[in-house]
Amino acid sequence: MKLLIALNKKAARLLATLTLGYMLTPHGAAGQGILSTGKLKTHVDYFNSIDEEAVVNYVPNAQSFDWLSKNIPLFDCPDSVLQTVYDYRWWSMRKHLKETPDGFIFTEFITKVNHAGKHNAISSALGHHIYEGRWLKNQRYIDDYIRFWLYVDPKHTVQRFHSFSSWVDDAVYNRYLVNLDQAFIRENLPALDADYRKWEAERQVPGGMFYQFDVKDAMEESISGGRKEKNIRPTINSYMYGNALALVRMATLAGNDTLVRRYTEKAAQLRKMTIDSLWNPADSFFEVKKEKGGFANAREAIGFIPWYFNLPDDTPAYAAQWNQLTDEKGFRAPWGITTAERRHPLFRTHGSGHGCEWDGPVWPFATTQTLKGLSNLLTNYSNHGSMTKQVFYDELLKYAKSHTMNGKIYLGEYQDEKTGEWLKGDNPRSRFYHHSGFADLIINDLVGLKPAADNVLAIRPLIPDGLWDWFCLDRVPYHGKMITILWDKTGRHYRKGKGFLLFADGKLMARSKKLQPLTATLK
Repeated sequence: MKLLIALNKKAARLLATLTLGYMLTPHGAAGQGILSTGKLKTHVDYFNSIDEEAVVNYVPNAQSFDWLSKNIPLFDCPDSVLQTVYDYRWWSMRKHLKETPDGFIFTEFITKVNHAGKHNAISSALGHHIYEGRWLKNQRYIDDYIRFWLYVDPKHTVQRFHSFSSWVDDAVYNRYLVNLDQAFIRENLPALDADYRKWEAERQVPGGMFYQFDVKDAMEESISGGRKEKNIRPTINSYMYGNALALVRMATLAGNDTLVRRYTEKAAQLRKMTIDSLWNPADSFFEVKKEKGGFANAREAIGFIPWYFNLPDDTPAYAAQWNQLTDEKGFRAPWGITTAERRHPLFRTHGSGHGCEWDGPVWPFATTQTLKGLSNLLTNYSNHGSMTKQVFYDELLKYAKSHTMNGKIYLGEYQDEKTGEWLKGDNPRSRFYHHSGFADLIINDLVGLKPAADNVLAIRPLIPDGLWDWFCLDRVPYHGKMITILWDKTGRHYRKGKGFLLFADGKLMARSKKLQPLTATLK
């Protein structure tokens, strides 16, 4: 039985009770599902027992199990770490849900911070929040949250939405692929278009690319950047490409040919410029271009972000960049994926080591982006370099194991890559730091539920061959139905059949003898 790294014996005994398999429920009424909420209840009781609940927002701990059982997909697997952290991240996200006079929002810090806007809202991880929140059954929370940034924040004298770079359009469209809410897209397309044009006015340089200060990328004190340096970065240029492509697709839904033509051209130009300008052939890596000219000559995790949006060409040369991920002189470290290559002479040299440095330590924000990019490489590209499903799984598991402090499950800001120390300490503001994603990486990437605009449901799992004999992702809201994805090698674990099975509202839609890509047509 695997346990979270560094758990003390007392905590280990307590967590051992969490590894019991889910009780099964009959697969009857639509949406009822296969898994019961028994293990979720055990997990939530444990999470509540170690939380002093210094801040209470919309759903207090006492009501968290009820809220979660009504809102989140259930996940069951043989790995107790992934299993526990999956539930913990939903429980933690729930703590950040606030009901305000301006509707529901999600906070980033659990306590008030000075650089936040109204209601303590911060936009830096908005894309992560939307990707994660798209799997909630009640989508009003995300509806309100998106509208807050598009309509409420702009009314303020000091606006905060553009305090940080954003891939909001991409996230909004990818949420649409889950719920097919065309009315929401049509209603908000003009505001999203206006927001893109505002970014062009604020951050576009002659020629069409975008610059950003590293702090405004939410990645301050980086090796390549600076708080006052207007560098051309893989971050904002990848985001704006993803946003432009999403606007093409949303404009197509809305029947707005003018916007379709406008953003098709913008996306094509920005993609070409990003590849031509930010690929450093000397380092075989996407890197920052300095304001004064030339590359920063530093391999950083932000160089993996172009794959988050499937931006690079599918060639062996670009795919070979990923080989740095498993190189111990590159980005591989005992506690996760570093934010800069470990061989660089300026690795871990900025600041005090306890501020907010992105010069090498492990940041969940960047880990989420890198794992999403790796998933896209493995799923959507034919050239993978040395990357495999096993690499993805190992890094995802390492990420899950990093959720620990003083023998208890924990999520903070950023970590020492060798020891796992949370470098802000147990700072009250850092607890439950809502600045990254995890559940979406399980649903969309590890299990591989790939949302689409049509009625074809594709599952592209990244679980290594032969690793698991069983798992179940249950009660997933998708296109108005409840989806269950189940692997049972022998058929004896869940007693629903042998092999890889896909259900929609309790009806078997597709099956395979092997754990391999699976496709079904939803009716």
